[in-house]
Amino acid sequence: MKKALLLVSVLFLIALTSAFCGGTAESAAASAFEVPEGGYDGSEVTLTFYHTMGANLNTVLDEYIAEFNQLFPNIHIKWEQVGGYDDVKNQISTEIPAGNQPNLAYCYPDHVAMYNLAGAVATLDNLIASQIPVTHADGTTEILGLTEEQKADFIEGYYNEGCQFGDGLMYTMPFSKSTEVLYYNKTFFDEHNLKVPTTWDEMEEVCAKIKEIAPNSIPLGYDSEANWFITMCEQYNSPYTSATGDHYLFDNATNREFIKRFRQWYQNGWMTTQTLLGSYTSGLFTSTNETVSYMSIGSSAGATYQRPAAGADGKYPFEVGIATIPQVSDANRKVISQGPSICIFNKDNPQEVVASWLFVKYLTTSVEFQAAFSMASGYVPVLKSVTDNEIYADFIAQADYGKYITALSTKVCLEQQDAYYTSPAFNGSSTARDEVGALLTKCLTIPEGSDVDAQIAAAFKLAIQKCEYND
Repeated sequence: MKKALLLVSVLFLIALTSAFCGGTAESAAASAFEVPEGGYDGSEVTLTFYHTMGANLNTVLDEYIAEFNQLFPNIHIKWEQVGGYDDVKNQISTEIPAGNQPNLAYCYPDHVAMYNLAGAVATLDNLIASQIPVTHADGTTEILGLTEEQKADFIEGYYNEGCQFGDGLMYTMPFSKSTEVLYYNKTFFDEHNLKVPTTWDEMEEVCAKIKEIAPNSIPLGYDSEANWFITMCEQYNSPYTSATGDHYLFDNATNREFIKRFRQWYQNGWMTTQTLLGSYTSGLFTSTNETVSYMSIGSSAGATYQRPAAGADGKYPFEVGIATIPQVSDANRKVISQGPSICIFNKDNPQEVVASWLFVKYLTTSVEFQAAFSMASGYVPVLKSVTDNEIYADFIAQADYGKYITALSTKVCLEQQDAYYTSPAFNGSSTARDEVGALLTKCLTIPEGSDVDAQIAAAFKLAIQKCEYND
């Protein structure tokens, strides 16, 4: 607890001198990474990169590592596939005390906040702002930092995630991004003249109609309880957490009210979640059993799991439609930004940090890499200009509910890029996420005949206590 309070105090003082994302950090923090006077000196370095990519994505990565090495032959990239995201976090956490952490790693904001308790992550602001020239092996040059055009090309919500740590400094660059979308049974919707809901009020009406048409159905499945809770906070502009001061702000009347509303939906048999169902709700959506759902809110990167299996004739049982998630109102559209970013770790040799930055810059500003990676993975490219890439444009043009369902999902993601949000990151933010997910599940199952308001209030209070205890 004392360590966390000390961190908050330091971050608050730093925040007084830094108010923007991706700018210079020279006066913002004594521990900010200082770029060597000559930038990258061409020395030979070997960089270790921890990620979670599967074989198909490693193939894409290797292709572009080879292209990077044509520019920088003395920078050797050694990647390691380390299980899932939590496996990466856990392994690095054991390596930091001994100084054996990798040079680069996939990360989520709460991972970085934890690494930063030991000051292990390099700030990127001075690197981003650097005008030092860098010479390639072929004699061409670039500046070490980002040009204004390169910064402007990033999807703003993805880029700004890198400075959501309470001090205004940049710690990560966006890499593999996804969001949530609404999958719906278009065949069923067309047959019954149902409107795809764009607001939660419309969702309530559609769920009621579907239940009348198909009494044994569960109209809506929502995979992530935590995402749902946090997204509603954002859409209502209601407090959730803060990286500075009091961290845990989600116990308020607005949040208790939307939880109460969704509890009634669950009691009506209108919706379920991954925890309540006991499996991903995509399984209910694609099911051919008697109990099915006709809408599913889940990750855009999981589109292939939301498509039913084709029959022996190659035809699908129904057409899948994909739309943006419902909103409280058009005036404050919000949808979560998900997927890992990349962070760079501090090293005794500053050339390793600079070389790591050159590699990260190459991957995150390369239109060709972003296009290839998106097509292979289903993740959304982090650059706006990728849509102008001819190959990628052809990929999106083929968007349909069958073979090219990932393209259809990506197309919808790009349509809602102005609505992306990220939550504040601090040591304990992952606990808050876990607790609000468990809170939603607990409140949905409060039985009829109970003092619902009192039980919801008690559940919120307990969730706050658990967050503070684990802080």
